[in-house]
Amino acid sequence: MSLKGFFEGGVASIVAGCTTHPLDLIKVRMQLQETHTLRPAFAFHGPTPMPPPPPSGPISVGLRIVQSEGLAALFSGVSATVLRQTLYSTTRMGLYDVLKRHWTDPDRGTMPLTRKITAGLVAGGIGAAVGNPADVAMVRMQADGRLPPAERRNYNGVFDAIRRMSNQEGVGSLWRGSALTVNRAMIVTASQLASYDQFKESILGRGWMEDGLGTHVLASFAAGFVASIASNPIDVIKTRVMNMKAEAYNGALDCALKTVRAEGPLALYKGFIPTISRQGPFTVVLFVTLEQVRKLFKDF
Repeated sequence: MSLKGFFEGGVASIVAGCTTHPLDLIKVRMQLQETHTLRPAFAFHGPTPMPPPPPSGPISVGLRIVQSEGLAALFSGVSATVLRQTLYSTTRMGLYDVLKRHWTDPDRGTMPLTRKITAGLVAGGIGAAVGNPADVAMVRMQADGRLPPAERRNYNGVFDAIRRMSNQEGVGSLWRGSALTVNRAMIVTASQLASYDQFKESILGRGWMEDGLGTHVLASFAAGFVASIASNPIDVIKTRVMNMKAEAYNGALDCALKTVRAEGPLALYKGFIPTISRQGPFTVVLFVTLEQVRKLFKDF
C-alpha cells in the first residue's frame, strides 16, 4: 500500500483546515446557540413561552467574538484542527485513494459513482474513529469563549485538553459523540470526495474545460455545497453532544429530538451559512492544494 496518498491528502487537509478555521469556529458558535423555551405548539403546561431571540448571523457572531475576545480568538482551537486533520483527514484521504486505485476500471480509467460513495463511506468512518479525540478537543476549545469566565475550561492547547478530559472525565470522554463523528465523516467524505471526482469527470468528459485550476475550483466548490447540505444536521447534533458538560442529552437521538422539539426542524440547519461559507472554501483549498501536491510528487 502506497503511503503517498496519505501524505498528499494530509498536507492538503492541514492547509485547508488552518485556512478556514475562523469560519469553522463561527459555525460551531452558531450551532451552540440554543432556545431554552418550548415552541408554542409543544408547550402543553405552564405560561406561554416568550419568543426566542432573533438568531445571530455569521458576520455578527464573528464581530462579537473579535470585540469580546480579541482577533486571536478566531483561531481558538487551531492546534486541535491541525491534529484533527493530521489524524482524521490524512486517514480518510489516504484510504479513499487506496480504494480508488483498487476499484477504478483499468480500461476506462474511471470508477462508478456507487463505488466512489462506498469508498468515501468506508474511508470517512475509519478516519473519524481515529481522529475523534482531536475533534472533541477542537469543539470544546472553539466553544470555550462563549462561556462565562468562571465556567471556561481554558485548555492550554489540544494536548492539554486531551489530558484533562482523560483525567477528569475518563478516557471514554475522548470518544464522546464518536458515533455522530463517524456518521458525519462518512456522509461528508462520501459526498465531498465522490462528488468532486464525479463533477471533475463530468466537466472533463463533456469538454467544458481542460484539466486545470478552473476545473478544480468549480468541481470542488460544487462538492463543498453537496457536502454542506448532507452533513449540517448531524454536525449540529455532534457539536452539542461533544460540548455538553453533563449528560444534558441521552445520546444523539435524544439531542436531535430535544433540539427539534424546542427549536423547530430548522434548528438542524443552524450555522448553515457559515457551514457552506467554510465548506466551500475548505473544499476548494483542499482539492486545489491536493492537485498541486500531486503534481509536485508525481515522480515519487
